[in-house]
Amino acid sequence: MASNFWTSSHCKKLLDQEEVSHVAQTDAERGLTPEDVKLMKIQFSAYIKLLGYHAKVRQRVVATAIAYFRRIYTRKSFSEFDPRLVAPTCLYLASKAEESTVQAKLLVFCTKKIRATFACLFTSPDEKAHRYDVKDILEMEMRLLEALDYYLVIYHPYRPLIQLLQDGNMPTDMTQFTWSLVNDSYRTDLILMYPPFMIALACIYIASVLKEKDTRSWFEELRVDMNVIKNIAMEILDFYDNYREIPGERITAAVSKLPQRL
Repeated sequence: MASNFWTSSHCKKLLDQEEVSHVAQTDAERGLTPEDVKLMKIQFSAYIKLLGYHAKVRQRVVATAIAYFRRIYTRKSFSEFDPRLVAPTCLYLASKAEESTVQAKLLVFCTKKIRATFACLFTSPDEKAHRYDVKDILEMEMRLLEALDYYLVIYHPYRPLIQLLQDGNMPTDMTQFTWSLVNDSYRTDLILMYPPFMIALACIYIASVLKEKDTRSWFEELRVDMNVIKNIAMEILDFYDNYREIPGERITAAVSKLPQRL
């Protein structure tokens, strides 16, 4: 494991906007658009989060699983790797990587428990479709490891967020607010594109603006590129403005373009 972010595989594999927004050819041939892919990533991120809640895993495990999920689909297509199986498998793999292992059979149980909540993701008229078992998760785990090049270390904004809040002597009411902003940043591809401390700074920037806290001099002392910070902040705010509440029919329309497993 790398001792710090700058020497990690995570840092070396940061992507640009074009790479994370790319639609695989096999998906495009089925009619999936960049907007369809974005909607599915958002909804499956929420699916992983609820799955993690029912499996009683730590927030860090959920965050790592979402990062895996999003990274997978910069390399593989939704048509080849069924996201309804990839999502719980990412959580299973993340639980191992974060040394908080969850049994595959528990995840299978939890997927059945929350299926009705995410009915828009399960569009097949066949009730047996997409009902995966332990064997399916274990087989997909090996495929995901290969797709990830066995690089499993993910650095998250949570630790630098706390350190930065302490450094800036921020009031306590900023902690919970900025923490929530970091959580919501995983509904975007930011974790694949920027160093975690930059995401943390963007969340502090948003919070300071909304709570009318004057942090200009503190940001100046940090000597960070404020254009980058503002770009990250705009991506998070775009999620709130346009994607926080997505009608189920929009998700269904996107997912229905995927092959059906019968």
